Amino acid sequence: MPTRNLPPALARLVKIITWTENALLILMLGLMVTLAAAQILFRNFFDASIFGADQMLRLLVLWVAFLGAVAASREGKHIHVDAIARWLPGRLKSGVVAVTDLFTVLVCLVLAWQALRFIQSAIASGEMAFGQVPVWGAALILPLGFTLIALRYSLRFMHHVNQGLGREEIK
Repeated sequence: MPTRNLPPALARLVKIITWTENALLILMLGLMVTLAAAQILFRNFFDASIFGADQMLRLLVLWVAFLGAVAASREGKHIHVDAIARWLPGRLKSGVVAVTDLFTVLVCLVLAWQALRFIQSAIASGEMAFGQVPVWGAALILPLGFTLIALRYSLRFMHHVNQGLGREEIK
């Protein structure tokens, strides 16, 4: 999503969020590969395993999946159905895509709200995911991921509305 048409402060915020997303993805993928390789080596050569590694890997898969979805939505590469919009002329296509962007924002906000409710109940329960990691800490990616996807699609919505109204060039 181009940031050139955004106010400077919002463009800067989007760039910071993008950098943070990328850094977290790289860090977590590296940790996953390292932890999985270490677990394999320990099991095959030392007949032992790293305590909590399997649970940590499952948690990292969840986080990487959500961060990957956020990154995909940033580039407009997330799964979407454009069977109708594909054959529409420029401004009309932008209008239809804006409607689907708005629908995506609403769905993601509802899911983020429900994820926050889950976090609240997890805090109240005091349940642990594994070791000293509480369930609510492990699940923080749910509201965060859905909120970031909603943010990305809100920006896409504004972009497509501006294209539909002729305020931005259609490419």
